[in-house]
Amino acid sequence: MRVPRTFVFADLTGFTNYTAENGDEEAARLLALFRTAVREVASARGVRIAKWLGDGCMIVSVDQEAAIAAALDMELHAIATCTPLTLRIGLATGYALLFEGDDYIGSAVNLASRLCDAAGPGEVYVPRDVISDVPEGVVMTWVGPVHLPGFPEPIDVVELSGAVAQLDRDDTEELWTRSPFVA
Repeated sequence: MRVPRTFVFADLTGFTNYTAENGDEEAARLLALFRTAVREVASARGVRIAKWLGDGCMIVSVDQEAAIAAALDMELHAIATCTPLTLRIGLATGYALLFEGDDYIGSAVNLASRLCDAAGPGEVYVPRDVISDVPEGVVMTWVGPVHLPGFPEPIDVVELSGAVAQLDRDDTEELWTRSPFVA
């Protein structure tokens, strides 16, 4: 089944060197902080952690605006909890095959992954032509055409930065005040 989704790949830059310099236990402590922060962001923004990728993750969202907010929130959390490491993020929206009920295959998935690889420390890369729902508070800076492995033509990329306020349609704070949860 082909489904429209937004995919976010995030990766802690320098994790291998950090592990070599500080030891496995310290690396595990930092990775636990990162994963806790990602779980909090995913819960707050209504996106799903599709899988953990060692020192990174793949996030899936049915809503591009929520995915952008989550990506920028993850970046801010990484600054607060993962120093001296930084996060790099790639984000892409498009149709993908829902494979065996819990995985995704397709160009949008690959594009988000390749954009993450191309992004530098502290950067959030998105293809310029797929951005449709930019939340208030987000700044887009044109990066230019980027050659990515597996894509025959360069991808026109923008970098996202800024901070996103709570989205208007998020209602998780009031969810438990509604029936059937309230007697």
